[in-house]
Amino acid sequence: MRRLLNTLFVLSENSYLSLQNENVVVNAEDGSQKRLPLLGLENIFCFSYKGASPALAGECAKRGIGLTFFTPTGRFLARVGGKSRGNVLLRKIQYRISDNTAESCLAARCLIFGKLYNSRWCLERTARDHAMRVDTEVLKNASQFLAETSKKVLQTTDLDTLRGLEGQAATEYFGAFDQMILNQKDVFSFIVRSRRPPLDRVNAMLSFGYRLLESDCAAALESVGLDSYVGFMHRDRPGRESLALDLMEELRSVLVDRLVVTMINTRVITPKEFDESENGAVLLNDAGRKTYLTAWQTHKREEIKHPYLQEKIQWGLVPYVQSLLLARYLRGDLDDYPPFLWK
Repeated sequence: MRRLLNTLFVLSENSYLSLQNENVVVNAEDGSQKRLPLLGLENIFCFSYKGASPALAGECAKRGIGLTFFTPTGRFLARVGGKSRGNVLLRKIQYRISDNTAESCLAARCLIFGKLYNSRWCLERTARDHAMRVDTEVLKNASQFLAETSKKVLQTTDLDTLRGLEGQAATEYFGAFDQMILNQKDVFSFIVRSRRPPLDRVNAMLSFGYRLLESDCAAALESVGLDSYVGFMHRDRPGRESLALDLMEELRSVLVDRLVVTMINTRVITPKEFDESENGAVLLNDAGRKTYLTAWQTHKREEIKHPYLQEKIQWGLVPYVQSLLLARYLRGDLDDYPPFLWK
């Protein structure tokens, strides 16, 4: 089983990353330096304007270390990748299926079924554990809608119909999302999902978490030899890692949504860790990103029992396991792709 290594987050917007021997050097604006060995790193997430040296980018590509660049506000810019891994025949199968909308639907509907199942579980758990503090009718109605839509998802063979079902389910889920927020309601209320830009603190956390998850999914897919840019439900678009967006659908609620709700309910994060711009956009500030990333890394190291493999793994390895299962399905080793169904 793959071992989860460390991830380096560089949050200072004026830091520059360089290579010295077998170490990554973080050069701060004040002239100070910090060195970390590349040996124990799996990913480097850089939120700096200045970026990294070509030598470091090349060494990361050579070692298979993910080097991902974001703006200081968390908008994805680029990811450095080395030589493609895996069998070229696997990627040819992926491209063939992607070009066929009917076959794409067969693969994508399992991913969307996983998304609806996990979203429903999040709502059901809140209704079960906090029945006296929430509107259980709202949660139960949304859960029932997701359950009924899940059946339709597994029956559809049309990609446009699948997208419609997923969109309806997402609307119902986010319509009940505010019920899961139990504390700090006056400053962390959720009304509707807003993306570009996020218009409240909850949306700011969700968007930031989804970007991290997308990067993890892209790296996982590339590590098993799949092309993260060629998806099934998300169609080809220049610069968009469509297959990573497909894969992360089933993992959004269990890896990001639950973490966001937990951080708010346990008061790990507070309103002072957000900034609001003149256009109404609400974003995590430097302190907020540090708080979120600390919780993110802690969550990724927690152990679970994988529902399909029945083996103990860390949460952070789930995208890699699902990528392996997806590759096995595409090769014909599995009749269907087994989505990650957590409860």
